Amino acid sequence: MSESKRRRNDSAQVKAWASLQRQVIACDRCARLREHCTKIASEKRAAFADQTYWGKPVPNLGSPDAQLLIVGLAPAAHGANRTGRVFTGDRSGDFLFRALFEAGFANQPTSSHAKDGLLLKDAVITAVARCAPPGNKPTPVEIANCADYLEQTFELITNLREVVALGRIAFDGCLRVYRKRGWLAGLEERPVFRHGVSYRTQGAPTLTACFHPSQQNTFTGRLTPRMMLDVFGGVASRLSEG
Repeated sequence: MSESKRRRNDSAQVKAWASLQRQVIACDRCARLREHCTKIASEKRAAFADQTYWGKPVPNLGSPDAQLLIVGLAPAAHGANRTGRVFTGDRSGDFLFRALFEAGFANQPTSSHAKDGLLLKDAVITAVARCAPPGNKPTPVEIANCADYLEQTFELITNLREVVALGRIAFDGCLRVYRKRGWLAGLEERPVFRHGVSYRTQGAPTLTACFHPSQQNTFTGRLTPRMMLDVFGGVASRLSEG
């Protein structure tokens, strides 16, 4: 490929990525979720009473030239719904970014607000639902309404080699994309969500299951820092091996 053609392709990818981000932020497909996010942003939590909440659907974090895609469940009501950046402003994010930092995918181990200097390295973070749901549980219809945003995210990350799904719902969302793209053909076993298990087929990104860094998992010890670091350390090793 000529240098001029490569530059045109890169420019088109960047424009398409920016367009996707705008589509996500402006989305109003799910009335229940929009009402909930707006209410939370208005009422606020006492600890954040002096802050302006984002209160809108949360876009992807990272650049489309990355090789790793991390897929979560949905923004937290007083986390990303407040800060406007995925996994930012809550304990789940701190747990995740500590592992990403130690594995070399982030420049710092914390993610407190949208202007804290955090940069991802060769990674993108997204979610199967872009709005904070009541009880942290989006409905199947709400996940379906968001599905094309996840599909577009996969489509635009043209160098994608690794996918990490945080939790069963995210894993199932990734499987739907994999089936649609024919990426499950050739697997000897049916993909089942099991922490730390990776699925690989020829010509497809490796899909790895990981427990979600929710407080329910981290406070009980179901997911430890070592377990999460092992997942992303394994991804880093495979990418470095080419």
